Amino acid sequence: MLKLSIIIATHARPDALARLIESLAPQLTPERELLIADNGTREPSPIPEAAPPLTHLHDARPGKCRIQNRAIAVATGGVIVFLDDDLIVAPRFLDQVERFFDDHPEFAAMKGRILPAEDPARKAGPQAVYLDLPIADHGEHVIEVRGVLGANMAFRRAALDRVDNFDERLGPGAAGHEEETEISARIRRAGLKIGYAPLAVVYHEVDPGRADRERFLRVARERGRCRMIHERHSRFEVTLKILVASVRVGLARALGAPIERIAREEQRLAIARGMRDGLTLSPLPQSGRGLG
Repeated sequence: MLKLSIIIATHARPDALARLIESLAPQLTPERELLIADNGTREPSPIPEAAPPLTHLHDARPGKCRIQNRAIAVATGGVIVFLDDDLIVAPRFLDQVERFFDDHPEFAAMKGRILPAEDPARKAGPQAVYLDLPIADHGEHVIEVRGVLGANMAFRRAALDRVDNFDERLGPGAAGHEEETEISARIRRAGLKIGYAPLAVVYHEVDPGRADRERFLRVARERGRCRMIHERHSRFEVTLKILVASVRVGLARALGAPIERIAREEQRLAIARGMRDGLTLSPLPQSGRGLG
C-alpha cells in the first residue's frame, strides 16, 4: 500500500482550514500523514484542538509554492496529495486517491474532481459567471488530461523527484498564478502522464464575494502575465492573440451571445493583454524551484 502525505496550503483562513481538517480526520491512518503548509502571516494559523496528529509548517513570508516545497521535503509518502484550504473532501476521498494510483500505474500525477459545494447560481445569482471557481469535472471515467489543478492534485513522489518541485516564481504570494500549469508542462515534457480521477472528489466553497467582473478580468490578466514567466511567446504571437480575442469579444457582444459566452471571450482577451504586460517583465531567475 502506498503511503500518502496530504499537504494543505493555507493563508489566513483558519475557519476554512478547520472545516477541511474535520472532513479529513476520519480518513487519516498511520499510513496517511497530514502536513499544514502555512504562509504569509506573522503568526501560524490556529489549529483546532480536536485536530488529528499533524505537522504544521509556517513561513511568515508570502509564497504558496515555497511552503509547499518545504512540506515536500518533510513528507515521507510515496504519493503526495495537495489540497487548498477552501474546500472539504468527500467521505472516501483518500481511499479513492490510493485506488487511483494503485489501479493506474501509467499515471505519474492525478487531477482530482472538484465540484462546487453549493449551486453557484443560487449563491451568487447572475454574477456567478464571474466566480472563476477551480472546478474540474470531466465525467465519470478515468482519462488522461493535460494538467492538474492546485485545489485537488496528487503526484507520485518519484515523479516529483524526477521533474523537481514547484516553481517558486509562480503562484499566490509570488507572481500569483500558473504554478500548476508550469509543473504539468514539465511532467509532460518528461514523458510522464497525468490522469483524471473522477472518484477523488472535493467540494469547493462558493464565495459570492468573488463573483465580480472586475476581479474576474484582473485575475485573467494576472494569469496572462504569469504565463510569460514560464513560457516563450513572441511579440507577434501576443499581438495576434489580442487581435483575435478582441474580434471574438466584439462578435459575441454584437450577436447578443449569452453572458457566459461573453465572459469567456473577455477572459481570453484579458489573458492576452496580460501576456502583453509580461513582454515588459524584467528577466527572472530561471531556477525558481527548490526550498528558497
